[in-house]
Amino acid sequence: EDDFQFILCEGCRQESPNLKLLTCLHTLCLGCLSKNKPLGQCPVCQTAFPQASDIPDTDNLLFASLQARLKVYKKIVDGVDLFCDNCKEASEFWCSECEEFLCTKCFQAHQHYLKRENHEAKMLMDIRAGSAKDFVKGTRRTGHLSCSNPTHTSETVRPHSTYCGKCEKPLCCSCTLLDSHHAPFCDIRSETQRRQEELGIMSQELKQKRSSFEATYAALQDEAVRLEQVQQEMRELIRQRVEQLVRLIRQEEEELLGLVEAQQEQGRQEVVRELQRVEGVLRRMEAGERLVEKMSLYATEQEVIPCARRSVGQLQQRQPPATGDRAQPGDLAECRARLQAL
Repeated sequence: EDDFQFILCEGCRQESPNLKLLTCLHTLCLGCLSKNKPLGQCPVCQTAFPQASDIPDTDNLLFASLQARLKVYKKIVDGVDLFCDNCKEASEFWCSECEEFLCTKCFQAHQHYLKRENHEAKMLMDIRAGSAKDFVKGTRRTGHLSCSNPTHTSETVRPHSTYCGKCEKPLCCSCTLLDSHHAPFCDIRSETQRRQEELGIMSQELKQKRSSFEATYAALQDEAVRLEQVQQEMRELIRQRVEQLVRLIRQEEEELLGLVEAQQEQGRQEVVRELQRVEGVLRRMEAGERLVEKMSLYATEQEVIPCARRSVGQLQQRQPPATGDRAQPGDLAECRARLQAL
């Protein structure tokens, strides 16, 4: 159910019987821990493992207990293979303290012999009518701890047994009576309640501190959004500016091409006119040379044309145009200067 999605591995979101509790308080399965072992950090929050070369070995006892109880609930709801753990008859009851299915006959004996132990066995039909959340809450019980003395591990520590605040370990009755180095003592239930209250206070303080971290996180998110906006705006500005420059360059290109065409056409026309003038002078010179030659061969004194001498004299005084003294129409100096400026 959605209420119990938190017992899944926070890395792969799968159910696992080997969930490890990291110092960063994230819970991961052995598979995810093995994958991240080379990195030596939690895949959820990137907190470094205490020892990068080792996989954390602290079991998440709470999640393991919840998984076990939810499996029992699923078994009860499915109603498959529900036999009494004592006589193998069809079961009708479940005792969370004994963790056993009971038939009606064994339930009666169970209630008779364990009535002082506060064992509360529930009918399976009542469990099916409730939710998994109700079942998990109803089956929560005080676990039986073992004595911290290695030689007394078989000794069960009851809820009202003692707890040594000095070494922070539970003690059995024998250790409590015989070992005077660990005094003063308190009962485990009181110590558990004190720790719950201490955790509650720490949780409230953590919530207050979390609000400041959330404010910082929100500010950082706003800063990230602002940076993204600035980047987008600058990208758009650059794109617009480049497009503008391209348009200006294209416009300059058209103007320069037009200028080249105009100047080249002007230069061509001037050259054509100059060619025509030079060609006319050349033809007059040829005509003058022929006329003088023929006169010298065939003309009499009367046939020497007076005007011919004057015309030949004029041609003799003509000089070819000095091309280096005038501006060359085809050098495109203005275009070269504008290209250099561009």
